[in-house]
Amino acid sequence: MPSLSVFVDVPLAQKLEGSLLKIYKQDNHPKKMFLAYKVCMTSEGQPWVSSVVSKIRLQIAQDPSLDYEYTSAMGMESFIQASLKLLFGKHSQVIVENRAGGVHTVGDSGAFQLGAQFLKTWRRDSQIVYIISSQKERHGLVFQDMGFTVSEYIFWDSAQLCLDPSVLLSVVEQAPHGCVFVIGNISNCKLTQSQWTKLTALMKSKQIFPFFDISYQDLSTSDLEEDTRFLDHFVSRGLEFFCSQSLSKNFGIYDEGVGMLVVVALNNQLLLCVLSQLMNFARALWLNPPTTGSRIITSILCNPALQREWKQSLEGIVENIMLIKEKVKEKLRLLGTPGSWDHITEQKGSHSYLGLNPQQVEYLVEKKHIYIPKSGRINFTCINPGNIDYITQSISEAVLFTKHSKVSSKSK
Repeated sequence: MPSLSVFVDVPLAQKLEGSLLKIYKQDNHPKKMFLAYKVCMTSEGQPWVSSVVSKIRLQIAQDPSLDYEYTSAMGMESFIQASLKLLFGKHSQVIVENRAGGVHTVGDSGAFQLGAQFLKTWRRDSQIVYIISSQKERHGLVFQDMGFTVSEYIFWDSAQLCLDPSVLLSVVEQAPHGCVFVIGNISNCKLTQSQWTKLTALMKSKQIFPFFDISYQDLSTSDLEEDTRFLDHFVSRGLEFFCSQSLSKNFGIYDEGVGMLVVVALNNQLLLCVLSQLMNFARALWLNPPTTGSRIITSILCNPALQREWKQSLEGIVENIMLIKEKVKEKLRLLGTPGSWDHITEQKGSHSYLGLNPQQVEYLVEKKHIYIPKSGRINFTCINPGNIDYITQSISEAVLFTKHSKVSSKSK
């Protein structure tokens, strides 16, 4: 008699965003394209890796002095200090006062997993999380799985084709007292000085706990300090907060999944207490973080010559992104595509909105085999000299087709 499986009642999980890539791979069309990769791509269509990273990776592999012992649950101290200085700047108030620390985390969501575990245990009076970003983020699932009540918002205004900072302010105004407030891609949202003052004052008066998602430092403006300068507003106001600092994308070591949960406290004594509890949670989650990625990053950040070389490679990527966006905008203009396309170049970073509606996105996927998310937010580094003409012509077709469809439906 066959035994009954203990998994008999386990259903297939609901499909997430990865299903778009699966459909793309199954498509046999010769001109198919996928414009939603998470990583920066080269003009040859390969994941970008800084040349200095490849060099250091080889050196580490051939270094006979490395012992490959387990690290502490916190991670390598040299890596943590180098990453903190990268995030805040070595002369930052929180660095000088020794009230910023961190724990090496695993994967892009590791910092949220660790931070959520801590907040669930030590902030029991508030189990409400608000998440706002330029797109729907996956870490909402992390908080939901831990029992938090999650509300999610996007500050992209599809009608005005811009990232609207007033959305961020209005969500903070309606957020409940003492909630956790996760903010992603805030450097892309252009707040004025008075808006920053209002935002931080609101958060402080309502005892809202900020949790920042910093995934693309230096890939927005090619200025490391500019990309995280907004943190100074929160530091100067005396707010405590967490940061999820991802270091995989800006070094091009995506498979290593290197990140850090950064803690900013009011003083060093409080910081040490928080870090001690986070270490206990980290031991239960992954015990010891892997070291290859953190060794590569530490080697680069602690060597001025290597750091300069790394920064130059990032500058090249950012310049290329800006150039691609300018070319896309100009080609759409020359094709006579209806509407303004200034919003393409007004957005920072590799991932930006095309400003297409769902019908136009569907046209690109179904008719032109150009795979982009329903939101119309694409990775511009996927566009290169070999495909830019086909992509811009297809976008123009999609806009004209849907415009004519509306006209014909009205005439009926």
